[in-house]
Amino acid sequence: MPGPLTLYTYYRSSASYRVRIALNFKALAVEQRFVNLAPGATEQLQPAYAALNPQKLVPLLVDGDFRLNQSLAILEYLEELQPEPALLPDDPRGRARVRALACMLCCDVQPLQNTRVQRYLASELGCDPNTVTRWAGHWIGDGLDAFEAVVAADPARGDFCHGRRPSFADVCLVPQLYNARRFRGGLARWPTLTRIADACGQLPAFRDAEPERQPDAVAG
Repeated sequence: MPGPLTLYTYYRSSASYRVRIALNFKALAVEQRFVNLAPGATEQLQPAYAALNPQKLVPLLVDGDFRLNQSLAILEYLEELQPEPALLPDDPRGRARVRALACMLCCDVQPLQNTRVQRYLASELGCDPNTVTRWAGHWIGDGLDAFEAVVAADPARGDFCHGRRPSFADVCLVPQLYNARRFRGGLARWPTLTRIADACGQLPAFRDAEPERQPDAVAG
């Protein structure tokens, strides 16, 4: 069993949310350190944090003298540290499918609604709050439409995105649906994904990682 880990996180960060789910699922001890990304906050831009993570983003996982950013890389690292319970299927094709699903959300959807993108739209391009929300909502809808189509049509789907146990795909999906509720209001457009999220919501690992349950939720 690995020693205590440290996670730099923000409650509404979907990338941090993914990592919290995986840590809970694998019952790994972690100390959370909170980086406030609320509108108007500059904590992640300060020299102390920039020295730890030059990208000035969360999450950041620290394991002794080892620092790792990028949520998908962190998920892979946790899978290596604590193989059971597994968040990847046993077979090569299944693992490839799950990784592809995770990348659909983490590489092609979430970055377009990221806080720093929203900040740039508002401060540099002069977009009003409604326009920023429409931007985020458009790319979330576009990405989830594709994700729904891929998952719904694949016989590898079970109660979860792949089979009968959670995987990286579910760990990435649930935070993205949280953002969809924030920026689009509802999930009726994606019935397959909603059913999967409901199955995930029955598991403590997912429930305990929810943004509003985090100690820094009052930060805004």
